Amino acid sequence: MELAPADIIRLEPDAVVVLDQTLLPQLRTERRCVSVPELITAIRVLAIRGAPALGVAGAMGVALAAAQAPTEPAAFRRAVTAAAAMLAAARPTAVNLAVGVQYALSAAHDSWEQPEQARRDLATAARAFHAAEVERCRRIGAHGAALFDDGARICTICNAGALATGGYGTALGVIRSLHEAGRAPSVWVPETRPLLQGARLTAWELGQAGIPHRVLPDGAVASRFALGEIDGVVVGADRIAANGDTANKIGTYALAVLAHHHGVPFHVAAPRTTIDPATPDGAAIPIEERAPAELGATVPADSPVANPAFDVTPAALIDSIITEDGVFRRPFAFDA
Repeated sequence: MELAPADIIRLEPDAVVVLDQTLLPQLRTERRCVSVPELITAIRVLAIRGAPALGVAGAMGVALAAAQAPTEPAAFRRAVTAAAAMLAAARPTAVNLAVGVQYALSAAHDSWEQPEQARRDLATAARAFHAAEVERCRRIGAHGAALFDDGARICTICNAGALATGGYGTALGVIRSLHEAGRAPSVWVPETRPLLQGARLTAWELGQAGIPHRVLPDGAVASRFALGEIDGVVVGADRIAANGDTANKIGTYALAVLAHHHGVPFHVAAPRTTIDPATPDGAAIPIEERAPAELGATVPADSPVANPAFDVTPAALIDSIITEDGVFRRPFAFDA
């Protein structure tokens, strides 16, 4: 059974409820976050993850903070804005988190002195942000599908599907759009170590949708290019700089280099909320470093570990960036 947006994340009067992605595909279990600190923990442990979905979580977290804030206007505003700042800083690379937080805050611009009204405004804004993100992904899927031939053999990485976006998907949205049109795509799915978001999450989503796919060890991807078994690559993004440099899950840069070497088109699919005009290029994108323990128990205790969660693909290796507004090509220039 495919996921509805509310199955992935939803705002309730006293909680933000998320599908716990750390337990998939073995268990489909909801995680109920009844406070902003609990939601921040869920974000940091990747129970909810993926740049667009983090934006939705940020907006809903602001609404949750408002529901629990004092009723005195000045104290109410202090409590909500303090919680918003903590939410926006929970994960540094994905710009959508801060975008979602700011979107919600802006809804209370005229109602800070009326906390009850502000609570309603913030909750309405959070739900609207979620609905708009799902619609953005559907439009991305339609634009991106036009870039692929029928029967295309597509490679992606990590998970940029419904789970990562709150509904439908970006990179997987393109693939879903092809599938729904009867155009018979098939998908190569690298495991995406160390947390296996490809093997666990993307493969699960594709299976739920009935889309043919095969999971690969990360180290085997190059061999599929060499054998001519990949027609195109489409990936998601956590932040796109003003010049088109793109941060995405670690391993994306290597995938882009392989695609370039083998003459295979490489596409990025992301909503406009992922484009950060304040970041001039990839060198200015903060890259999150994750805990060494994520690499597993096989690493000797005395061996130092580097565990960057993301890498940056230079714009020169990207053939197109697909947004809800259409397809952008090099040299990338994003109108306001």
